[in-house]
Amino acid sequence: MAFRIIFLEEFGKAFVPKRFIPNLRKYLLKAGFNEVPYRFFGMLFYFSALITTMIFITFIYPYLRRFSLIEIYIFSFLGWFIVQLFFATLFILLVYFYLDLKIYYRTKKMEEQLPDFLQVLSANLKGGMTFERALWAAVKPRFNVLGSEMAKASKKVMTGYEVGKALTELADKYDSLMLQRTVDLMISELESGGNVAELIDRLVVNLKDTKALKSEMSASAIAYVIFISVIVIVISPLLFALSFNLLILILNFIGQLSAATQRVSALPFVFSKAGMDPNDFKLFSIAAIAVISFFSSLIVAIVEKGDIKGGVKYIPIYVFGSMFLYFFFMKVLGTLFAGIL
Repeated sequence: MAFRIIFLEEFGKAFVPKRFIPNLRKYLLKAGFNEVPYRFFGMLFYFSALITTMIFITFIYPYLRRFSLIEIYIFSFLGWFIVQLFFATLFILLVYFYLDLKIYYRTKKMEEQLPDFLQVLSANLKGGMTFERALWAAVKPRFNVLGSEMAKASKKVMTGYEVGKALTELADKYDSLMLQRTVDLMISELESGGNVAELIDRLVVNLKDTKALKSEMSASAIAYVIFISVIVIVISPLLFALSFNLLILILNFIGQLSAATQRVSALPFVFSKAGMDPNDFKLFSIAAIAVISFFSSLIVAIVEKGDIKGGVKYIPIYVFGSMFLYFFFMKVLGTLFAGIL
């Protein structure tokens, strides 16, 4: 097709600065992408332009008709530029967030498989294989994340590529300090002609001890996780719902006092009606619960996993769980307070 779907790839390349391309390629390699998806970037540009056009025609342009022609041109350009910039930045942040999570989970899964892979590699070396042959034989289907990258590195080595360079390129594809240190130690031992199998055995023991220590620390923190979860998901919505109903009760009581004092003219004082709107407190409660739940889920992730990225799955559980209980308590307490009101 000569038109090539309105030049998606060309637009994608045009909006990625050349000085950022090497760093972007390295970043995408860690996420498992071998090529920069310029077509996808171009598609995002057109999508943001479509949204900007709809917003401009619907909301911005009707307010510009009262201005002169030159002012319409100026305000149209500024409005279009600001809206387009907003959505472009939003899409970039969303893509970055997705890639960052993908890198994290990809690295996490690789680190879980690394000790088992090194154990198989050590067994092959003890069986008399060369390092190149042992590396190829250690690639098993169960090492799905690590196995594919190890297979690529092994093929490079088998075709005459330097072992150290192939392993270094492999480590660069993961955002893992554990893999980087393991590869550095293996390369150092290979270059010095030492016993690589013995080194790998020590590495396996240290990696498994580290994993067991992390699991033990996570288990010891379960009490804090339960405490925070109960406070955020149950207690906080209950207190906000109770406060809302108490506020309604107090406002009605003050209203009745105001009406009574206005009927009795001999009193030296008069109660005025409260100027507070309960709906404002309700909106504040919803916003407060959402913010508390969001940041509490991040705290739980740090306590349990040691990293915020590992607890992204907790965010919808905490936010929607606390919101559901808030409206549930509002309904129950509203029924209980109905007789008093």
